[in-house]
Amino acid sequence: MNKLRWGIVAAGALLFLAALWTLRPAFMPAAPEPTLEEIVERIHRKAIVIDTHVDIPGFFGAAPYDPALRGDWPIQVDFPRMREGGMDAAFFIAYTGQTERNAAGYAEAAAEALRKFAAIRRVTDIQYKDEIGLALTAADVRRLHEEGKLIALIGIENGYSLAKHPALLDFYYDLGARYLGLVHNGHNDLADSAQPQEKLGDAPNDKGGEHGGLSDLGRAMIARANDLGMMVDVSHASRAAALAAIEASRVPVIASHSSVAALHDHPRNLSDEELKAIAAKGGVVQIVAFDSYLQAVPEEKAAARRELASSLGLTSLDAIFSADAETKRKFLDGVAALDAQWPRASVATLADHIDYAVKLIGVDHVGIASDFQGGGGIEGWSHAGETANVTAELVRRGYSEEDIEKLWGGNLLRVMEAAEKGRSR
Repeated sequence: MNKLRWGIVAAGALLFLAALWTLRPAFMPAAPEPTLEEIVERIHRKAIVIDTHVDIPGFFGAAPYDPALRGDWPIQVDFPRMREGGMDAAFFIAYTGQTERNAAGYAEAAAEALRKFAAIRRVTDIQYKDEIGLALTAADVRRLHEEGKLIALIGIENGYSLAKHPALLDFYYDLGARYLGLVHNGHNDLADSAQPQEKLGDAPNDKGGEHGGLSDLGRAMIARANDLGMMVDVSHASRAAALAAIEASRVPVIASHSSVAALHDHPRNLSDEELKAIAAKGGVVQIVAFDSYLQAVPEEKAAARRELASSLGLTSLDAIFSADAETKRKFLDGVAALDAQWPRASVATLADHIDYAVKLIGVDHVGIASDFQGGGGIEGWSHAGETANVTAELVRRGYSEEDIEKLWGGNLLRVMEAAEKGRSR
C-alpha cells in the first residue's frame, strides 16, 4: 500500500513539474534582448570587414606615416584604429595623378606607382609581417582573418601608370595588385574620365570625350587584367567608359569607391544604368564615404577649402603628410569652421546611398568604401576607428547580420573569386 501511495505521489509530482515546464515563459524571466552595441560587436567578430579604397603617400611605413602607431590627421587608417573599429582589411592604393602624356609623364607615373608598391610590400613583408599580411587571393583574405592578422590588399588607381605597356600590368600583378582602376581625373590612354581636365586639354564628355568611352588599348588592358585574374575598377570612368568596360570584361567588375547619381548628380557617381549593368555582370558597387559625392557641397565652401589648402601649401597627398604641426592645425581649424557653416555628410547620408543601391540592384551587389586619406571621411566615420558606426546605422535600418556581412566584404570576395576563376595566364 505504501509503495502504491508513493508511486501516486511521484507521478503527481512529475505531472506538476511537467506543467510548470510547459508554462515556464509565464514564470521565468525572458532573456534580455541584445543591445545595439552587442549586435554590432557580434557582426564584426564574424564578418570580414574590407575597405576597398585607402590612399597612401609614397613614404607609407616611414616616420611621417608609421601605420603601427596611432596617427594624427591626415592619417585616418592605422593598425590600432583598424582593430578598434573592426576594419579587418584595406586595399592600399598605388595612385598616380594624371599629367601630360609624354615620356617624362609616363616615367614619373610608373615611378610613383612603384614607390607605393614598394612601401606596401615593406610594411607587409618586412616591418610588420607578424601583424598584417598581404592577401593575393580571396582565400588569403580568409586565412589571414582566421589567423587574427590585419589584411592588406593592393589596388591600382589610374591606368596612366601603365605607360601604354600591357607588360607593366603583369609586373604590377606580380607585386600584388588585385584591381585596376582604369582612369582618374583626366582622360588617359585607356579611357575617358568622369572628370575631364581642361588644363590637360581634355575633350568634354558631352562632346564624345577623347575615346567615346574606352580606347582599343583600354580594351586590351581589360582583357589582360581578366587573363591575370585582376579585378577591373570603373570608379572615375566616364559613363560611356564604365559601360564599355563592363561589357568588355569577361568577369564581374567593381566600382571601388563611388556613390549614387540619383541621390546626388555628381560626375563621379554612378547612374542607375551603370549600377544595373554592374549588377547584371555579377559585380559590386562600393558606396564611398566622400562628402561631396554623397551630397551637394556649396561652391562657396569648396572654393574656400581649396584656397585654404593652397595658401598653406597643401596641394598634394605627400605635402599634406609632410606638413608641420602648425600648418596642419591651421588647416584643421579652417576646415572645422567651414564644416560648422556647411555640415559634412554623415553616416546616415552614406546609408541613404547604400539603401538606394540595395533596393535598385540587390544587396549582393553593394559594398562600402571610405576613400580615407584621399578626401574621404564623413561625420561619424572620419577614421578607421569609427568603422563600427556604419554597421550600427545599418542595424538600425533593419539590415540582417547576413546582409551586413555581404556589404562589408562578402560581396567583394565573391567578385575577387570570380576574377581568379577567369584567370588564363
